[in-house]
Amino acid sequence: MIVCILGTVIFVRHVLKSFLKIMEKPSNLSDSSDDEESNNYKPGNFYVEDQNYNGRLSFDDADKYNIRDSYCSENNYSEQSNYNHSSQSDSDDGSPAPSFQMGKRSINEVTYSESEDEEREKKKKKTDYYQSLATHVNHESVKSDKAKAMMAKMGYKEGEGLGKSSQGRVKPIELSNQRGRRGLGLKLPGLEPATLKWDSSLEVIQVEEIVSWLDSSSLEEINISTLERWPIRGEKQFRMEDFTDYCDLELLTNVLNSKSVFDSLDSEELRRARTRSNPFETIGKGIFQNRAAMKMANMDRVFDFMFTEPTDIDGRPLVKENELLYFADVCAGPGGFSEYVLWRKKWRTKGFGFTLKNENDFKLSDFFSGPVETFEPYYGVKGDGDVFNPDNIDSLKEFVLKQTDNLGVHFMMADGGFSVDGQENIQEILSKQLYLCQCLVALHIVRTGGHFVCKLFDIFSPFSVGIVFLMYRSFRNISIHKPNTSRPANSERYIICKWKRHDCDDIAQYLFNINKLLWNISVTSKEDITHIVPDEVLMADKVFYDYILHSNNSLGERQVVNLIKIQAFCRDTNLYESKQAEIRKQCLAYWKVPDRVRRADSRVPEEVCEQILKKSGKNFLTSLGEILTSMGDLEKSITSIYDWHAIPMGNKNECNFFIGLGRNRVFRLATGGKYWTKVDVKVELSPGSLVYAELVNEIIGEGKSQRKLTAFHIVDAVTLGEEDISNFHYTKRLTLCKLYSKALEKCNISDQCKVRVKDVYGLEIVRDVFKGLSVKMMKSGIQELVFQMESCAFQLKGLMFFNATKDPWRRHLGRSTGLHYYYSTKSKESKFDKDRPDDACASVMECIEKRRLWWWEQGVGLLGEEPREGTLHKNQLSEFIRKSCM
Repeated sequence: MIVCILGTVIFVRHVLKSFLKIMEKPSNLSDSSDDEESNNYKPGNFYVEDQNYNGRLSFDDADKYNIRDSYCSENNYSEQSNYNHSSQSDSDDGSPAPSFQMGKRSINEVTYSESEDEEREKKKKKTDYYQSLATHVNHESVKSDKAKAMMAKMGYKEGEGLGKSSQGRVKPIELSNQRGRRGLGLKLPGLEPATLKWDSSLEVIQVEEIVSWLDSSSLEEINISTLERWPIRGEKQFRMEDFTDYCDLELLTNVLNSKSVFDSLDSEELRRARTRSNPFETIGKGIFQNRAAMKMANMDRVFDFMFTEPTDIDGRPLVKENELLYFADVCAGPGGFSEYVLWRKKWRTKGFGFTLKNENDFKLSDFFSGPVETFEPYYGVKGDGDVFNPDNIDSLKEFVLKQTDNLGVHFMMADGGFSVDGQENIQEILSKQLYLCQCLVALHIVRTGGHFVCKLFDIFSPFSVGIVFLMYRSFRNISIHKPNTSRPANSERYIICKWKRHDCDDIAQYLFNINKLLWNISVTSKEDITHIVPDEVLMADKVFYDYILHSNNSLGERQVVNLIKIQAFCRDTNLYESKQAEIRKQCLAYWKVPDRVRRADSRVPEEVCEQILKKSGKNFLTSLGEILTSMGDLEKSITSIYDWHAIPMGNKNECNFFIGLGRNRVFRLATGGKYWTKVDVKVELSPGSLVYAELVNEIIGEGKSQRKLTAFHIVDAVTLGEEDISNFHYTKRLTLCKLYSKALEKCNISDQCKVRVKDVYGLEIVRDVFKGLSVKMMKSGIQELVFQMESCAFQLKGLMFFNATKDPWRRHLGRSTGLHYYYSTKSKESKFDKDRPDDACASVMECIEKRRLWWWEQGVGLLGEEPREGTLHKNQLSEFIRKSCM
């Protein structure tokens, strides 16, 4: 063994020595290799630059050029050679001549050869140089023969490996083709050059996608007795190759094989290839927190905004003028789908979220684009958000119906999924119960005429096809669609269900029963439910069967093409998709999504207020209302009682302006209007909301069991979630404020301050306020006057009066018709309430600037006391109203 090692060392030493001597320069050249490398200079290899030539001059180019100094002599090189270009012009015609500075001498001129002597001299020097190299090579060859002789004496035989047993490597080590983090010499079947040929003509890229619908409107309902005969039990299946009844066998094999190619590939290398190959990849997440939000934007537009602007079968809006758009987002953490809907609809939508709690929860703090204040997460009666649990499903149904007037949501979204690393080919089998539960929840909480969208993966198994069939029989139309934002090489697709039928309750109950069976089957059990609809039923509906077959085959072909594309991009890192930038621009424009950078709102209250009031000015923010103290004040202020509205107040210090910056970032304008201070109660307002309101202590119960809760009472609003409502009539502003407060309501969160809108009374019926007063025993033992609103009770401190009619208009009551109308003192024209002119509506600024206040102090007559000087008595107000109505 020692002899073998010694022989190896000697052999390697001689080989290296021979190599180094071969690479030595002739004695007339500098031996400073560092200088040569740093100066980009090598013997016999010059860089020459003039007007006619810009390239490399070697000995082979010497026939073209004559250099007027000896360039192979020892004097041309020093130990510190420099390489310079000179811009100085030394030629006769004034053109720049190159200058090569080499030690103390330079080459000042390059001309074409004209002398035969010079030509012979040049060739001789070339010959001498090559001979000197040959001498070194021959010399080393002799040494190499000696080394071979020594190795032979030690037992080495040519063609065999080194070592006692000739176990050493014989063949030379191949040139490394290592890529990324692959091991040296690793070859991945399917990713070798011979198997990769990418043909771009195979790929179809369309910004405006084609939708294919399947219609079931003419089919009869399926009753529960029929459904209960359909389930088929069997052993659990884990071979996708067995599911060939609803797709082409060869295509299924190609899909599975194409996926398997990437099993051994480094994840980072795969990600980079996928990013470069997907023409829609750079669309990314845009202004949203993740790509899922952009998928929803994509699908919403492709399906004519059927989710954010839903219509009924006749094309009429499904959401009426003064209604909220209700939606549910199930299995949806971190909430990209919801963020898109909230961004599109702002505060005019109310969302309910259901997802696994904790690590898979909604990331509400990342909802930069959509106002999260009108979105309420819920985790079921078990508190974990597990959609498989039947008890959670029941409680979710109850929770949603309670807040939607027992009608259900207008649409539901489901985007559930989980990691299947290493098991991508059986993702459909692993996801079967997830498919089932998302669909059955939709049938329980979507209202009649509503919509549903749900993520699926492969639909090859009879169980999955059965779910699609039952959704097909529960909605008037369904579509299986893969949007552009879904990466083309994966199995992801979506089922879009349009217009829920009224006769699908039995199907909903059937799916719920199936889930209860699956819930009770042990994970380790070999038993399973393999069919929820028999194959003969699925195939008997030829329209449905052909649709599923065509959908699976077309999406499968598209997937195989893009898997091949990724393989090609993995192998060749120089490939890239050149259309990405243009496609991104076209898609965002088509989907009506702004192409801008995502960022958090970091504005301060002063900045937001300035933006809201840039047209109207801010003077009204600090205006002081006029206090009514006598009958004379009433007669002076009020021309027509039908213009005025009475608002019960719970604080004598008047109202304040509040501005919302999102979530609990709510600020109150300080007295004098010089700065904003953050409120110290837990209340939420949508970003850009500027409201006129007061914080009131609401009373629950009497005596020692009495409780007080702080509530936020809105009197008026300038903007609601950046929507300007300031110029609407006061009654319309109040209607919108009530809709806004309903959207903000979160019945599942007990410690949050309630947002309410004041009950407002026309001045002609102000007596109704007095009727709502009652005496209650407070916790302190003192009796106080309490005003009972529709939803709460609080101590009343006075009334605020708003004039909702703008000069020169006045509102009156027609004696003959009994209808209210508007009369212009300027143009003398009249308009009924239903035709109220826009210029007759006083803005919120005008209402606040002209407001009147009546504070209830001793002597107002509420407890039957006599009038006091300087105080407006209740009887005086009643008498004024009576006379005005005559």
